Amino acid sequence: MKPTTAEELASRAEELQLLGPGDLHPVWAELGGVNVPIDALAAALLRHELLTSYQLERLRRGDRQGFFYGAARILYQVGAGSFARVFRARHVDTGATMAVKVLRSRFSADPEKCKAFRREGEMGRLLRHPNIVAIEDVGQQNNTSYITMEFVEGQTLRELVKIRGAVDLPHAVDILLQMLSGLEYAHRRGLTHRDLKASNVLVSATGQAKLVDFGLAEVDAESGDKALGRMEQPRTVDYATLENLAGMKDDSIRSDIFFTGTIAYLALAGRPALKETRERAERSDPRRYTSIQPLHAAAPQVPRDVVDVVSRMLLLDPLDRWQTAADVKRAVEPLAAKYARGGGAAAAAAPAAGAAAAGKPGASGSRGTLMVVESGEKPQAALRELCGGLGYRVLVTENPERALGRFSATPPPADCLVFSTQNLGEAAVDAFNRLSADPFFAPVPAILIVSPRQPELAARAVVDDRRRTLAAPVKGAGLGALLDELLKK
Repeated sequence: MKPTTAEELASRAEELQLLGPGDLHPVWAELGGVNVPIDALAAALLRHELLTSYQLERLRRGDRQGFFYGAARILYQVGAGSFARVFRARHVDTGATMAVKVLRSRFSADPEKCKAFRREGEMGRLLRHPNIVAIEDVGQQNNTSYITMEFVEGQTLRELVKIRGAVDLPHAVDILLQMLSGLEYAHRRGLTHRDLKASNVLVSATGQAKLVDFGLAEVDAESGDKALGRMEQPRTVDYATLENLAGMKDDSIRSDIFFTGTIAYLALAGRPALKETRERAERSDPRRYTSIQPLHAAAPQVPRDVVDVVSRMLLLDPLDRWQTAADVKRAVEPLAAKYARGGGAAAAAAPAAGAAAAGKPGASGSRGTLMVVESGEKPQAALRELCGGLGYRVLVTENPERALGRFSATPPPADCLVFSTQNLGEAAVDAFNRLSADPFFAPVPAILIVSPRQPELAARAVVDDRRRTLAAPVKGAGLGALLDELLKK
């Protein structure tokens, strides 16, 4: 049953242990009592960061499940795939940030899917390596299977390339070496990945690369055309097609090497080695593998010795390919040293020939950092995607006062504040205006995004050379131009 009053909403949050006994005292005091509209309480809970938008929306919908998995308290969703959703969460005892992967509800009644999902987690728990995302717990709660794991603050390699195109040579070779380190460790323990792709490589804000999603169910022993047609996991089709083409069924180690090569190709060339498609028939077409454009043609700026190593990873005959991850690692180690940043003319020239020459972010992987202040889950996601697509690292907070508090630190946490009035209303305008009124905040650039339906808020905004307003809906070109202007001042 949906709560219809502020008291019912508060009672439900306490009953589900989302709020402690004393959490609501300052909220009720601020609101002047409990006899207030439910929307007023909801807004106050967001301002005080007692609940997230995800938690609040589920509470108001009447949900009683999906707030906790094991020791993890769910904060909000950060990603989704065919079989599972991924959430950012906080450990209820330690407060540590963690990720939770939850099997989609439509598969919960399928014993085989649940078994495969849990097997992925159990296999991953065996691996502890700096370049592999650590899995902490595998469990089932309310008929839903889940995996809790280390949270990596960053982005996938696929997202990184989508934002800036080809990765600069030193960074690309370093990422490849880190991937191979994790892969070698897993292979030596008898575990292969069988789902290697750029979206399963996480790159942290500090440049550390980590492999995620080990333990994909093995390909059926029968891997002919009929079996391929029955497979649901696209990457399983990719691996099986490669192995059928090469005449080596279940050639897991050397197949992992091939697909690591496709990831290296993407990072160096800024485009995929294999044609990207969701169509099963196209994924299982051998011509997809025999028509790969040579890396030296796709990325002529890449040095020949790097091209040779990656090209050998991509040879169709597995006997000609590198035979182990350790073999490839030994070949890449001297390249990583040779082309490390500051390691010579070739290293210095590589970024200019790649993404930076195209006007995209350079070695840092970002044009800067933005702090987005918005309490609604969907607007948060939309702004995160929009700003990320412009090449910026994005931090998100729901509380305008907390955002200003973080900018009181030295150095500041971001290059620019982006306030949205869609859900925060006057609170966003008040915080935006304090930047102009307080001399301490004078250097901080900021943008206030205002809906055309809120003209009174736009009229209240104090703008100057470093603070501007922008009308919603926001377009990438308009936001990008305004950020360029503000950040150059």
